[in-house]
Order: sequence, then structure tokens, then C-alpha cells
Amino acid sequence: MSGVVLELDGVELTVSSPDKVYFPERGETKLDLVRYYQAVAGPLLDRLGGRPLLLERYPDGAGGKSWFQKRVPKTAPEWLTTTVVSTPNGTTSDALVAADLAHVLWAVNQGCLGFHVWPNRAASLDIADELRIDLDPSPGIGFPQLRDAAVLVREFLTELGIEVHVKTSGSRGLHLYAILEPRWDGYQVRAAAVALARALERRHPDLITAQWWKEERGTRVFVDFNQNAPHKTVFGAWCVRPRVGGQVSTPISWAALPTVTPDTLTLSTVPALVTEHGDPWSGANDRPQSIEPLLELSREDLASGLMDAPWPPVYPKMPGEPPRVAPSRAKKS
Repeated sequence: MSGVVLELDGVELTVSSPDKVYFPERGETKLDLVRYYQAVAGPLLDRLGGRPLLLERYPDGAGGKSWFQKRVPKTAPEWLTTTVVSTPNGTTSDALVAADLAHVLWAVNQGCLGFHVWPNRAASLDIADELRIDLDPSPGIGFPQLRDAAVLVREFLTELGIEVHVKTSGSRGLHLYAILEPRWDGYQVRAAAVALARALERRHPDLITAQWWKEERGTRVFVDFNQNAPHKTVFGAWCVRPRVGGQVSTPISWAALPTVTPDTLTLSTVPALVTEHGDPWSGANDRPQSIEPLLELSREDLASGLMDAPWPPVYPKMPGEPPRVAPSRAKKS
């Protein structure tokens, strides 16, 4: 099939090589991926709309060679919206903004099989308006334990008056999101995430850990607070993973969590679920949450003598951060 021409958001976009197989497990093509994003455009743009994107490109489809692309190429069409974002070390790049569906599909046409989304909007890059709680399975942890941990996170946040939503990661984990009032920067949101992880570990030490170093986690669910570090992106809601089965990082309702099978949520199955049940996060943008209760916990932790938690290695050394070395190596030295 020759190129397919789409009229989208006032622009004309030609999908080249529409029959190219992107997901070899069932043979879904580039055009199938385009049709998927068209089918979920409303919920997708509720989550990605106006945000910078880091692109994960697989020009030969899932399972092939890949790279991350931070910068929009100079050959990109003039109608693309971009914004200048910074890395932790201060390097800047001209990033694609999910201004509308045409921008998303332009990236798909470039072989993008993964959208990693900033917690900021291009219009206010100094504000982080999502708290992203990444539940990461340590070795020996299965999906049932992740489900249990997610329920406990929700129970705790409900006690603090914070509404939280859940999605599959499209891989092995679960992501919980609180949609925030536009008041805090990334440093404050990360501090809230650190306090949350520590509070959960104190409550449920046999199941949940806040320990950054893998050697200290044991067989527990790690609450990865550093997914909220400034300039950090997380795989986007409603986005298709670059896996051969085309799994989707899918928002679900809390009622669906006990029975969900993440690997069955694919670009072929999710549109029908949206048609039947709608967007389980519908209206979340109209109910922004406050992280002040978590920031108060953070202040209490610091006042009690706790230091900041370790930052990822790509970040500069931070005030109040403990030595950035694994405990076993620190003992040897």
C-alpha cells in the first residue's frame, strides 16, 4: 500500500509505509498503530496534551534497533510545536510537544513506538502537575504483590485526602498518578514522593520498600520516588509499548484492578474497552490534588534527622543527600 493521507487538526499528514509490521506477535502494522491512537485520542490527549515528549524510536518495529530522541530534527514540518527542555546537567533540547493528535501521529510515522512524557506542560515548565508513583517489582515479586501494594498506596493517600488513579505500565509494573494543582516544582513533588515511599515502608515493611539501593530492597515492591525527579519522564498513559505484542500502558479503574491481566491490554483490545467503559480517569483534570500533606510528612522526616534520599547518578549532588554509594561498597571503603 502506498502512503495514507490523513487530515488532522488542520494539517495534512502522510503515513508512509502503512503496511510495515511494527508488532510481529500478531502482525499489527504502522497503520494499525495510527488507527489505535485515533481511537483513543480523547483520553490520550487528556493525559499527554500540551506536554513535552521524549521519543523512543524503532524504525524497524518492536524488537528491532532503537534509540531515544530528545530533539525534533531540523527537517520536521513547520507546523510542529516544540519547546526547549533541559536535562539534569543543563543540556537543552528542542522537544516535541503533544499539542494535538497530529503531533503524536507525526512521531508514529517517524517510527516512534514509545512516548515518555514530562510531568510539566510546555506553557509552564517550572511546574510539575503530576505525582507519579511507580511501583517497581523486585526479584521474586509478582503482579499479585504489586496489586496489593497499589491498594495500600491508595488507602494511605485517601487518608491524606489525595485522590490517586492507577494504570498498567505496559510492562511489569503499575503506575499510580495524582493530578496536582499547578503549585509545585519538581523538587517539591519529588520530596512528596520520598515522604510517601518512606511512610509506606514504615506501615508495610514486609511488602513495600523505599530503599534506593537494590541490595537493600529484598523481596519487596519498590516505590520509585526518583521517577518524580525534575526533568524525569515516565512512559505515557494510553501509549503503546515497543513490545512485540503491542501492550498498552492502560489507565484502569480501581474496580478492574483485582482481575486485570496487563499483557492482554494491547493496541488491538484497548479501543473496544474505551468504547464500552469510557475513560476510567475521566474528570481527573477537574479535580486537582494537593501534596501539602506529603510535604508536611517530608518536613517531619527531615526534622527527625533523616537525610534526603539518594538521587539518580545523572543528577548533580544535592543538598542534604547522603553519600551516593551503595551501602556494601561504603562499608568496604
